Amino acid sequence: MHPETYLALHHARAAELRAEADAYRRAAAARHPRDLRTRLGWALVEVGLRMAAAPKAATALP
Repeated sequence: MHPETYLALHHARAAELRAEADAYRRAAAARHPRDLRTRLGWALVEVGLRMAAAPKAATALP
């Protein structure tokens, strides 16, 4: 393959990869707050369920 052709293809592919990475970063930044809110919500549900569970009876040590 001619070096100039190879270089042109390399630049085109690099531009495609940069555009794809930018799109992925924008999508990740847009969904970040919702993911945090979801994790916090489930953590609060877990804490609430632990508080609502009946306490275990203490066992006497011999």
